[in-house]
Amino acid sequence: MTTTVTFRIWRGDAGGGKLVDYATEVSEGMVVLDVVHKIQATQANDLACRWNCKAGKCGSCSAEINGIPRLMCMTRLDMIPIEKPVTIEPMRAFPSLRDLVTDVSWNFRVKKKIKPFKPRKPDEPDGTWRMQQEDIDRVQEFRKCIECFLCQDVCHVLRDHGKQDEFIGPRYLVYTAALEMHPLDTEDRLPELKQAHGIGYCNITKCCTTVCPSTSPSPTTPSSR
Repeated sequence: MTTTVTFRIWRGDAGGGKLVDYATEVSEGMVVLDVVHKIQATQANDLACRWNCKAGKCGSCSAEINGIPRLMCMTRLDMIPIEKPVTIEPMRAFPSLRDLVTDVSWNFRVKKKIKPFKPRKPDEPDGTWRMQQEDIDRVQEFRKCIECFLCQDVCHVLRDHGKQDEFIGPRYLVYTAALEMHPLDTEDRLPELKQAHGIGYCNITKCCTTVCPSTSPSPTTPSSR
């Protein structure tokens, strides 16, 4: 059984754009990325979107669906109201390149500013270390991040106040924590967190946790506009 649904997709680039309506038939089990691909194939061959794995593992297809930062490949149509037009827009915290594609390169520049992993000297003559399992488990929790940057997109400090020059954002607070908690690491990143990376800007609203695919695959609270 198929249903005709209107999808209101942002079309444009850094110079400006607008929302364009596309009415298309959808069927049970489809995700938003399926719809975008169908519209590309049948109505808008030049529609730009970024995607790769279609399995919620690469973080490429981040967008804002009805105002909520989400992965298009993990947003099933039965998770959202389709009785009225469904809006699909690019992440607003990053510069627009074209249509649903944004320039997220700022994130990679931020990552380079963080002191890298610096292990202590090996514990054993053969160059190996000894670690407790509980320490390994704690660090492993931080490795779930797929760098979709949805948390960066929804962060009020970056999205609404444009503090990219002063705040590294939730993704890299977590990245730094993973390094600091690693049982082998010897580097001290706390001074930079306070002075250069703006940790004091975090107001702990947990909106970043709400949109994270690893912690909440189906957020229901719209992001700040």
